[in-house]
Amino acid sequence: MLKSNLTDDLLWRAVCAGSSTAFRSIIDRHWEAVYTTAFCYLQDRDMAMDIANDTFLNIWQKKSVLDIGSFRNYLTTSARYHVYKVLKTKRALKLAYVADYDKLYTLNVANNSGEEKVRYMDLQSEIETRLSALPARCREIFLLSRLSNLTNTEIAEKLAISKRTVENQISIAQKYVQRNFKDVALGILISLLLQ
Repeated sequence: MLKSNLTDDLLWRAVCAGSSTAFRSIIDRHWEAVYTTAFCYLQDRDMAMDIANDTFLNIWQKKSVLDIGSFRNYLTTSARYHVYKVLKTKRALKLAYVADYDKLYTLNVANNSGEEKVRYMDLQSEIETRLSALPARCREIFLLSRLSNLTNTEIAEKLAISKRTVENQISIAQKYVQRNFKDVALGILISLLLQ
């Protein structure tokens, strides 16, 4: 039996070596976060449970080819991707009987909130895809800074590196974002103007 105080990185190495016990420990540690992520988007317990199970099954099946830096971030991103696929398949036009055509506008407004969520998820997926081109350590530092709102000092302590290294990596990531996200920003602006 594995010790529960092992880091995700050590457990992941054991999983890559074929340890189903280590994988069970990872599932026990992170299943709730993956389930909660899926449930927040779908508000459907069964579907969220299926997505959580599929996420872990997918990781087990691809363990020999995956390179995971931050396990929790990878899992929640993977769960959001599975949610995105589910929402995309449900995107088909739903027919509703309307007795009063004056109420048709309110029905369209309700449908648009789902469309907005799908657009947001498309955008989030695009951003995550583009950030994946950064070197793993640079991406990890950038995400800790921007998503987890950690200070440079906190990141340096967490990763056991110098504060100067953190600053350099964030600078590299910021330059990359400025060069490669201009069209994403334009897409956001256009979608806001079209609303």
